[in-house]
Amino acid sequence: MVAPPDNDVLWARSLHHTHSGSPALSGVSLGVREGEILAVTGPRGCGKTTLLRCLSGQLVPQDGEVWFNSAPVHTMNALQRERLRRDRLGWIDPHPTLVPELRAWENAALPLLLRGSSYRAAKAAAMEWLERLDIGDCARKRPAALLQAQRQRVAIARALVPMPAVLFADEPTAPLHRADRAQVLRTLTAAARSHRITVILATHDADVAAVADRTLHLLDGRRVNADAVRLHDAEGRDACSLSV
Repeated sequence: MVAPPDNDVLWARSLHHTHSGSPALSGVSLGVREGEILAVTGPRGCGKTTLLRCLSGQLVPQDGEVWFNSAPVHTMNALQRERLRRDRLGWIDPHPTLVPELRAWENAALPLLLRGSSYRAAKAAAMEWLERLDIGDCARKRPAALLQAQRQRVAIARALVPMPAVLFADEPTAPLHRADRAQVLRTLTAAARSHRITVILATHDADVAAVADRTLHLLDGRRVNADAVRLHDAEGRDACSLSV
């Protein structure tokens, strides 16, 4: 087992994983530096979410290595990986999962409250991010009283409040309209730049990927060049036109 390069905050080598016998990742390797925004792109079903889940310790790859700084995530037990995710990593899902009994600011403050932060400090941090995401006026509302786009912004605030070292964003703008999407992306990128947060952003949207410093392309669980993805997309469109 070889330790990762010193300048990579997150590093993976030759990741393999299958779902129900079907390959989801086949030998994917990557390195990401502190404060870098990496877009992981490719068509639906190409392995983007599986890759993010392996990198964040939610899944243990069936083969390969994942390192966070100098710590081998792939050899950690379940409790160690849970602590790593709680203390150092953030996660944004395509669709928000909020605690229905809690108000918006309480949902956003939850990671800090679970760490033992004071009520006052947790609320102040949550309100700061809700304001930056233009939903400060929704702070006292519960999820059922919010629109889908507002709930997604609360979920994004919750991921940013604890200032994670690495933020994993799996199609974070999927439920948002184009104008909302642009504003949220500006906030994410500004947070990454100002606080040196590493962002790994899974998306099949070229406009979303354009905010990244670098792009990693996946196709059928493998890392490929952009031309292979464009050819795949073109073949898919041709097949659809022939079937009409």
